[in-house]
Amino acid sequence: MFCLSFLRSSVVVGPIVLALTLLPALACAQTPSQDDEIARSILEKSDEIRFPKEGFQVDINIASSAPGREPELRKYRVLSKGNENTMVMILEPASERGQIMLMKGRDLWVFMPDISQPIRLGLAQRLTGEVANGDLARSNFSGDYTPSRLRTERINGEDYQVLELIAVDRSVTYHRVLLWVNPSNFRPLKAEFYSLSNRLMKTCSYENFADMAGKRRPTRLVMEDALRPGEKSVLEYGQIKLRDLPDKVFSKDYLKKLQ
Repeated sequence: MFCLSFLRSSVVVGPIVLALTLLPALACAQTPSQDDEIARSILEKSDEIRFPKEGFQVDINIASSAPGREPELRKYRVLSKGNENTMVMILEPASERGQIMLMKGRDLWVFMPDISQPIRLGLAQRLTGEVANGDLARSNFSGDYTPSRLRTERINGEDYQVLELIAVDRSVTYHRVLLWVNPSNFRPLKAEFYSLSNRLMKTCSYENFADMAGKRRPTRLVMEDALRPGEKSVLEYGQIKLRDLPDKVFSKDYLKKLQ
């Protein structure tokens, strides 16, 4: 009788013990991992180093060069509010002045003085040299990519977190990005940009950090073509000015007035 009772209790207790054993695993499966949260926090803080969260204006000089060709010089003015509203105006060359790109969410259009209707553009399309439309029109990575931590690398005596960023969908500028970030100050060091087929397309280095708009930010970016050696674009950022930009600035009607 004792043996029978023991067997019956074992039948009941066994599944209970198994369920209690599985509870931690089930809890982990239902919540984001701590590692993912750390990666997102690093990425968001690095975004805040590159550009302010508030509305801002900045002028950017871009010099693109390639072996055997004269350098191409262009100047843009960028007005941005958050990661959803951006206006990019061509200031130079004078022959293209008046052309304006408007980004709302991930929708991008270009307005041209001689054309009545705006033209739809893709973020991944080439703007000039090694610079894609999205490189100027989207001010942060965290809104477009899902980050994870790949590894830690020691470079010039400092430790860097290498983040892997995977595009949330095909509309964003790059399919995959590797970003090196110093976790002590969240300054980006360099990035690699990959295509949908996972081919390295270009690299970027963040240089010449200076105090602007309340933080020490990179004022020079060097983007180099990984497929065509010697081809590169150097972006020089002027002083970032914080601005209170109303939503009406980022509208088609407002752009028509500017033209």
